[in-house]
Order: sequence, then structure tokens, then C-alpha cells
Amino acid sequence: MPTAETVLNRKGGSVVTVQRQCTVLEAAKIMNEKRIGAVIVVEGETASGIFTERDVLTRIVAKQEDPAKILVGDVMTTPMACCTRATKLAECKTVMTEKKIRHLPVVEGGTLYGMISSGDVLAHEVASQENTIRYLNDYLYGRS
Repeated sequence: MPTAETVLNRKGGSVVTVQRQCTVLEAAKIMNEKRIGAVIVVEGETASGIFTERDVLTRIVAKQEDPAKILVGDVMTTPMACCTRATKLAECKTVMTEKKIRHLPVVEGGTLYGMISSGDVLAHEVASQENTIRYLNDYLYGRS
């Protein structure tokens, strides 16, 4: 059964972090530059929250706040839902669906190993289904 580590091994474990003292504007620029929807907010080396596109919309834009004056640490989502490397992808998918989130940090013993997104889970499922279709096609038509 595939796990969060399965996805991290395929996509890599790099994750973008920002310090709590970073402004929302700086974080948004980083997210745009990296073409990502979320960053992990750290305090020193410890992950203390997550800052997402949704946080920008609901806590900054909708309230007409100045992103250059607001610190990420003041508007991040905390506590954040997390998983471990051994968490099964089906469970990750369930958590994402129930909590209506698209990003799930992979944390163990206080160490941040990476982050999986709903897109990563979907890509894994598609690849798995393609392999199944290929296998069944080969079986039906006698290919080795």
C-alpha cells in the first residue's frame, strides 16, 4: 500500500519554508515564484504552521489588509494537519477531503520531511491506474 513516503520519493522532499516574521507580501512573492500553493511557517527549525493561498484570500484580501504590513505568523493556519512518512495515501486523501485542505506536511519527531498535495495524491492514483490498465491490456492480448 503506497504511503506519503512513496510520493516524497517520487517528487522529492524539498519544501519551501518562511519565517514567522516574513510579511504576507514576501511569502506571496515566494509562492508565485515557486508556483506553489503553500509554504510551511517555521520558528527557527520548528514548523509552527502553514500559510496557503486560502489564507491570503480569507485573512488578507477579504479583509482588505495590507500584505506588506501583516506578518505570516499572525495569519498562518495553526495547528496544521500533518502526516508521517508511513501514513497511507488513502488516509492522507481522507484527511485532505475531510478537512478541506490541499497540502499536508510530512512531519516526524519534529523534523519536516516534505509536503504532499492533493495533486500529488491524484498523480499517484493516475499512474497506478495506468499501470493496472497496461497490465490488464498485456494480459488480455498475450503480451509480455
